[in-house]
Amino acid sequence: MIAHRFRTAATLPLSRERVFPFFADASNLERITPPELRFRIITPAVEMREGALIRYSLGLFGVRFQWLTRIAVWNPPYEFVDEQLKGPYKKWVHTHRFSDDHGHTVIDEEVEYALPFQPFGEVAAPLVQAQVRRIFRYRAGAIEAALRDGLR
Repeated sequence: MIAHRFRTAATLPLSRERVFPFFADASNLERITPPELRFRIITPAVEMREGALIRYSLGLFGVRFQWLTRIAVWNPPYEFVDEQLKGPYKKWVHTHRFSDDHGHTVIDEEVEYALPFQPFGEVAAPLVQAQVRRIFRYRAGAIEAALRDGLR
């Protein structure tokens, strides 16, 4: 299996106690996902905790599908990890880490993913990498806007 990694970091001028609860509310996923992906949470009233399952649907590259993730690690307000159990990737593990930096919060995110249909799936790797970068760029702006506007 060929694994790919994507890393990003953002610093917000807010305390971790203000930032982490935004991520602890699964309904905010819809707010921070690019609208063209038509992201919708299917699981009602998700309680974020280790072992929690979140089912959602979205469209990617014109194909509609469901995605099921599990919260593999839940360590508020420092980190959490969600991993795909069912979805478009052979593997998807998304780690979120939160740290303090002089009254600001640093959000470090890392995604380790593998494409399906190996080795042929690797033909799509450059397109998928560009899409992942674009989605996370959108997320960064949406998270900052939501937290600065006082939304939770």
